[in-house]
Amino acid sequence: MAEHIRVLISEEDVDARIREIGEQISRDYAGKEVHLVCVLKGGSFFLCELAKRITVPVSLDFMSVSSYGSETMSSGVVKIVKDLDEPIQGKHVLVVEDIVDSGRTLSYLKEMMLDRKPESLRICTLLDKPDRRVVDVDVDYTGFHIPDEFVVGYGLDYAQKYRNLPYIGVVEFDD
Repeated sequence: MAEHIRVLISEEDVDARIREIGEQISRDYAGKEVHLVCVLKGGSFFLCELAKRITVPVSLDFMSVSSYGSETMSSGVVKIVKDLDEPIQGKHVLVVEDIVDSGRTLSYLKEMMLDRKPESLRICTLLDKPDRRVVDVDVDYTGFHIPDEFVVGYGLDYAQKYRNLPYIGVVEFDD
């Protein structure tokens, strides 16, 4: 089955919104250092662009979790593939995610990270699909609310393809 990509959010709109989020985070963390925790792989593109736009001191760490595999629907099982390299106790932690879909992954990560006693813990996502939520999770910074469509680009993939697109697109399958 072949697929094609329809543009949902343009590169220019994504860039402008990331700039706005970076400015808001800089205001909210004024006088503090923020420890960005990127959820790999998808969050890496967003993290890089966001970090460049934050004016307070930043440190970075990475975590890899899986709940999709090569499918277009979440499996519902969250698996830690790579844990953090450094402790987060006492740090102002901001989890940077590409998309909040069912909420299972972020709910799991939030509970796990709170057990590690950060000074504060907030969540930032480029995309939010509220219609897909099955677990309630509070997101502090959201780029865009999107409809229930399978999206790619800006770090998001379909079977490891399309992460490098500079915009957010919808995967549409040809018959």
